[in-house]
Amino acid sequence: MLMQSSMTFSTIVALFGAMVVLASIPSVSVLAVSTRSATSGFIHGLFTTIGIVVGDIIFIIIAIWGLSLLAETMGSLFVLIKYLGGAYLVFLGIGLCRSKSQDMETGEIIETSLLSSFLTGLFITLGDQKATLFYLGFFPAFLDLSKISYFDTSIIIAITIVAVGGVKLGYAFMAYRARLLISSKTRKGINIAAGCVMIAVGIFLVTKT
Repeated sequence: MLMQSSMTFSTIVALFGAMVVLASIPSVSVLAVSTRSATSGFIHGLFTTIGIVVGDIIFIIIAIWGLSLLAETMGSLFVLIKYLGGAYLVFLGIGLCRSKSQDMETGEIIETSLLSSFLTGLFITLGDQKATLFYLGFFPAFLDLSKISYFDTSIIIAITIVAVGGVKLGYAFMAYRARLLISSKTRKGINIAAGCVMIAVGIFLVTKT
């Protein structure tokens, strides 16, 4: 019973297309993915994308299974995450502004940086608790939430990973390729500009209603 799906092939294609379009719209998450990829390499753009997708999946599960009570209960937690995430992004931005243009060589530094890239994407997504309301209004246009199964949920999560993740990775790749065409002499300026962008994103995350 749980393996039966109420979604048709046309519904899946339509949902995938809609999510691709939505993910392609320039946004704070696109800015974050591009910035991390341009300043630290494609792998960091990848981890930022993973963080964004994980955050989206959390909101999708909350929205699909009608956990409005849970969303309300976690309201204060989302606010805390928003402030912590904003402060964290400002901290990363300051670090970028002060950094030197050089490749990281030790595994420890790379590991920490990859974690920070993942948290950047996750915080940006979880900082917007209104995403739950967005998905609650978005999904009913494609399927009947009262008849959704666990199998349907797994399909939607798979669509999200491919659609949202694929688009964000596209932005990350383009930003990384653009970085390769820039001389190392100008990368310090790029780091400063990217740092300012991250600080602005952090401030936006904290101050938006």
